[in-house]
Amino acid sequence: MLHLGFVSAILADHDLEYVLKFASEQKFRCVEMMCWPTDNADARRYAGVSHIDVDNLDVQHIQKLTQKYGVYISGLGYYPNPLDPDPAKAEYYREHIRKVIRAAAKLNVPVVNTFIGRNPGLNITENLKLFAQHWPEIVKVAEENNVKIGIENCPMWFTDDEWPGGKNLATTPAIWDRMFEIIPSRILGLNYDPSHLIFQIMDEVRPIYDYKDRLHHIHLKDVKLYREKLNRVGIMANPLEYHSPKLPGLGDVRWRDFFAALTDVRYRGPVCIEVEDKAYEGSAEDVQTAILTARNYLSQFLVL
Repeated sequence: MLHLGFVSAILADHDLEYVLKFASEQKFRCVEMMCWPTDNADARRYAGVSHIDVDNLDVQHIQKLTQKYGVYISGLGYYPNPLDPDPAKAEYYREHIRKVIRAAAKLNVPVVNTFIGRNPGLNITENLKLFAQHWPEIVKVAEENNVKIGIENCPMWFTDDEWPGGKNLATTPAIWDRMFEIIPSRILGLNYDPSHLIFQIMDEVRPIYDYKDRLHHIHLKDVKLYREKLNRVGIMANPLEYHSPKLPGLGDVRWRDFFAALTDVRYRGPVCIEVEDKAYEGSAEDVQTAILTARNYLSQFLVL
């Protein structure tokens, strides 16, 4: 029913074969593989990881490795800002998304996960106009290749350089509704991550019921909301001032209700751990411990 995997970005220092071998040895069914351009200059945490180079795609080699280790690729991941205020950067990002979509089709990978993007200096209405201008072409490429697009709902607003609006438009159900009105194609859906609703003081379970037909991929990440910090700095502060990403089970996501909802709506497919917990970044051993700690906690809700 639910296939446990992880997002490969956390193993940035290792190659594709190591990632698949590790996944196989640790009883994971799948991995979301990062596909950033090899010449990427994004210094953001977890960005720039390229376990599959779509510009030099070796389909036979990749499929041979997945068969060897018995682990499938749940999705190809690339998370830039396709609506960047710099038009040249934005088009570069959009073109690479199109490349990743075509690569997914060649690899028989069902979904590409990414961000809608956002111009942080513009309001939601203006950004929706940018979405309507630029995203239909991307969705058309996905339709032509029979590859779904899973939009992660991370606001990408954490620090001053992402102020005031963040770098990803697709943050709330109200905005998802507008997106799906503008582009009704079922190819476009969600790579749903419950953690991003927590620091917005929203219900992280309800969207599973409301968008059951748009759930193309699932991320498993937790966050801890520090109420005493929020009481001091307020909701208008940069979100990292009052919350922190955590491993599943160490934050505020209601995981029992979350998995109950997934089974209620008959979701079938990948649920992938995304590790961004700074408490587990001291060493390579810490990183692997983080993945396995999350796996052990989540094993109560699914079969490994």
